[in-house]
Order: sequence, then C-alpha cells, then structure tokens
Amino acid sequence: MDNLKLIKHLYARAGFGLCFPDKKSAEHLSIRKEIKELFKASETNEPLNVVQENIDYMKLLTGDMLAKKQAIQQQRQQEKDLNLAWMNRMSTTDAQLREKMTLFWHNHFACRTNNAFYAQQLNNIQRTYALGNFRDLLLAVSKSPAMLQFLNNQQNHKGHPNENFARELMELFTIGRGNYTEQDIKESARAFTGWGFDKNGEFKVRPFQHDDGEKTFMGKTGNLNGEDIINRLLEQKQTAAFISNKLYKYLVNDIPDPARVNEIAEVFYNANYEIKPLLEYVFTVDWFYDDKNMGNMIKSPVSFLVGLNRQFYITYQRPEVLLEFQRALGQVLFYPPNVAGWPGGRNWIDSSSLMYRFKIPSMVLDGGLIDFAGKTDPEDEAYLASMRNRQSAINTKVQAQPDWDKFLQNVPKSLSKTDIAQFMLEPNLSATIENAAGQSADIKTLVIELVSTPEYQLC
Repeated sequence: MDNLKLIKHLYARAGFGLCFPDKKSAEHLSIRKEIKELFKASETNEPLNVVQENIDYMKLLTGDMLAKKQAIQQQRQQEKDLNLAWMNRMSTTDAQLREKMTLFWHNHFACRTNNAFYAQQLNNIQRTYALGNFRDLLLAVSKSPAMLQFLNNQQNHKGHPNENFARELMELFTIGRGNYTEQDIKESARAFTGWGFDKNGEFKVRPFQHDDGEKTFMGKTGNLNGEDIINRLLEQKQTAAFISNKLYKYLVNDIPDPARVNEIAEVFYNANYEIKPLLEYVFTVDWFYDDKNMGNMIKSPVSFLVGLNRQFYITYQRPEVLLEFQRALGQVLFYPPNVAGWPGGRNWIDSSSLMYRFKIPSMVLDGGLIDFAGKTDPEDEAYLASMRNRQSAINTKVQAQPDWDKFLQNVPKSLSKTDIAQFMLEPNLSATIENAAGQSADIKTLVIELVSTPEYQLC
C-alpha cells in the first residue's frame, strides 16, 4: 500500500490529520519511524494555565443580586477562556497524539463542574497521564475535586455512604456493566468514605468520616480503602478489555472486533496498564491499516474543527464563534451530556448537525453569516433566554481569517487537483469528486468544495 496513505491514516486517528507541510517528510519515512516521531513530539507535557484563580462561586451566589450577576459572568468567562485555550492548543501543537488522547480521556472520565479551575485541573491530569499509566491516571482523576464533586463523594460519609462515585467507577471507568454486583458497589462506597477536598481544592482523606470496618470486595476482605478498590479492579482482566474496547472504537473502528480487542487487552494488561505500549501495538499492527478501517469513522465535532484550523492556519477575530460551532455540532468541551460522555460514532450526525458540518467550512474559509439557531445545552437555555441581543449573537458573521498564502505555498506545485483531493480526504475518491476536482477553477475553490463534502466528515 502507498506509504503516504498509511501515514495519512495514522495522523487521522492518532492526531487531527496530516497537513501539506508534513506531506514531503511523510513520503520518505517508514511507518515505524513516523510512529516514533509522533510519540517523540508528544513527550513534553505542557499544562493549560489559563484559569489562575479558584473562585468560590457558591459563596458569591449567596450575596446580593449584583454580586450574583458578577459571579455568573465571571464563571462563564473562565469556562469560555478554558474551552478556547484547549481548542487553540489542539489547533497549534506539535504534540498531536498527547492532545488526541487527552480528548479521549476527557470523554472517558466525563465530568461537568461549574468551577473552571477544577475543570482545568482535571484536564491537566488527563493530559499528564494521557500516554502514561492508566492506574496513575485513574487514581489522580478519582482524587480530583472536579470528579469528587460531580459524583458526590464529598457527601460520602461513614454510616451514610453515597454510592454514586463507586458505581460510576465500575460501570464507566474500569470494568463495565455486568461485571460487578450491587454488593460490590455498597462495599466499595464504604471504602471511599472520607475522600474529599478542602476549600483550596486539595485532596483530603477525612479520617473521622472514613468507614474503617471490614469490607469484602470482589473476593478480597479487609479494612479496604479507595486505593485497594482501584487496585482490585485493575487486577481483573475485564478492566483491560473494557478500556481496550473503547480505545478500539476511538482509534480503529466504531464496530469492535472482539478478537482484535482481546489482542489489545492482552498487551495492555501485560504492560501493567501502560498506555504507550497499547498505542504502539495498535499503530504498528497490520490490521490497523486494513481498508475496512480507513476513512470509515465520523470525525467528532472537535476533531473536525481542529482539523480545519490546523490545515488552513485559521485565526478568529471573535474566538467565541468556536463555542457556537461546538454547540451547533453537539460537542462542547467540558460539557459532556452526562457521566457516560458523548456516545460518538453515528450519534455525531443528525439533520441539524449535518447541515452545519457542510456549511461551517465555507463560512470559515470564505467569510459570511451563519445561523446558530440549532442545538443548545439544557443548562444554557436560561442563560441564552436572558441575553438581550440573542439574535445578533446567534446570526453572526464568522470573522475568521485562514492564511491562504501559507496554505497555497505548502501545496506542492507538482500535485494535480485530483492528487490534492485525495490528500485532503481520507476515503477513496468517488467519480463525482474526481470530476469536480478536474473542473474546479483554482485550488482555493477546489479545497473549499472538498471540505464541504460528506467525505470530509470521515477520518
């Protein structure tokens, strides 16, 4: 198979797509060397640091009406700043693999919090361990204020256990539904009693609230604490299988192949839950590059937007439009629909979001108005309703500047329009696209047409 096609596929799944400046080097590197380069570029971990103040909003919300209004505005601004900072990071970084995996863990450990400082902290935990050890990641997430608050473990006390965190830990984060009992939930909830955080957002075990009695969890008996529960869950091979199944759906194919998932799970379990060996195995194994696994997955809204930004060096005079794009397409960073996260796959597409997917690229690349009358998060309804100039905020000029000079300079002069089309799209070209490519007036017109096709939605 064409080496460039393999490397394009690798970058479509392990990153946010291959851009024209990378084409030349990609053609001359072996797939194994390109994988090494991908990991090397993601060795450094640079945390996001846009939210620098941990504001106690609950305290502010007890003040007068003016204080409440200011608190809500400040909270919204921090959330917006954090979202846009991460979008910018993904759109510009060389550490594509680290950010793509941070995006995976962001959905795996789906969490909503009104405290942007806690949300940033959790995002940085996911970035730090994105290519590290799953146990370290799981433990750090379990101790984060964002997750402890979201899943009510702050209210998990001796004598009055709250089972919410314990249940989701098993159902969604580790072993999966059907592989534990209700008694396991009860016993593990007792083990996590006393886990919480202080007013500074520091993890604390509160001994007087911890149940130090004997517990039996998955066949193990003793004065078990939260870390004991996590260790016991990781001893089960089913946990490796559960995570591997989700990663297969993220990196390979929406429809899991049980035999392939078992292969990955064996590697993951035997590597003591190190994430890097699992990824290296997936990216080097032959079946990853099978035709049935190429150009067959729908890009998530965030990957779709980030891919556009990276390919065309887009800057936004009004970056907030990226939040409106996310809302219209059904994936607002830091706002998963529930604790199970975004379901992904074909769920990304409905009649409303598909219209926006076809419309957004030409709006961004060629200027113009876009009507944001579509999806809103239920929690945003009241906020939107209260906006005075709602229509002017929703029917808005995109005000985006792609760097066409830079883009066109990086397109090799030797490429035909059909070659350009094949480079920019992951699926094989249809006769319709080949004909359209041949008839395009110039490269700029061609690429705007290409990114507005159904094929551009696939990776």
